[in-house]
Amino acid sequence: MEMHYYLGWFNNYFPENLAKSLQEDITDRKSIAMISSDPFSYEDDGSTERSWLNQAGIIFDEYYLINYRVQKEDAHKLIQNTSVIFLLGGDPLKQNHFLKEYELSGAIKESTAVVIGASAGAINMSAKWLCSPKLGFKVETSSVYDGIGLNDFSVLSHFDLENNFTLVQTELSPLSKEIDIYASNKDCAIRVKDDKIDILGNVHLISHSKIQKMKETL
Repeated sequence: MEMHYYLGWFNNYFPENLAKSLQEDITDRKSIAMISSDPFSYEDDGSTERSWLNQAGIIFDEYYLINYRVQKEDAHKLIQNTSVIFLLGGDPLKQNHFLKEYELSGAIKESTAVVIGASAGAINMSAKWLCSPKLGFKVETSSVYDGIGLNDFSVLSHFDLENNFTLVQTELSPLSKEIDIYASNKDCAIRVKDDKIDILGNVHLISHSKIQKMKETL
């Protein structure tokens, strides 16, 4: 059974219904492997994301951080044996490069662990995603990047959709003709259990250039 959580960002902690869902889905709490979005940085340690889990009462026996201080072979072993994989928020481009350099995407797809991504991490869980300066990415030109591809859709996570509605629809229109895109703001989540998709918070679906708000089901 596949279990994937695409999260936005939470200034405080998980809402009660999201915390309850995670508590029910994460039954094996032996270990969690957290994948950095700034793998050269000592500061990107997952403390914020870990605090969300702690507040929800989800405590693990062992915690691991995967970055450049972990050898590639050891990173693969951690991915293979962990209970939960958490792709941290931060810089999606640096994380994407790290995932490719360490060849982690295949290992994550083959894992039986619950996979969670916050903001940048959720974006990189996508099949593909648009990196555009108009969407706030620090790049000069737009490019489409391949993500891990845990599910056959794209995610624009942790974006001020309400105040940039037309911009988002216009910018993502070409990609939406190839693949469905879920766009969300803070305090949002998309939960995929096998083929069933559940929504928490203000999430919109962009498909074939049309945009519609999704009904909350979580």
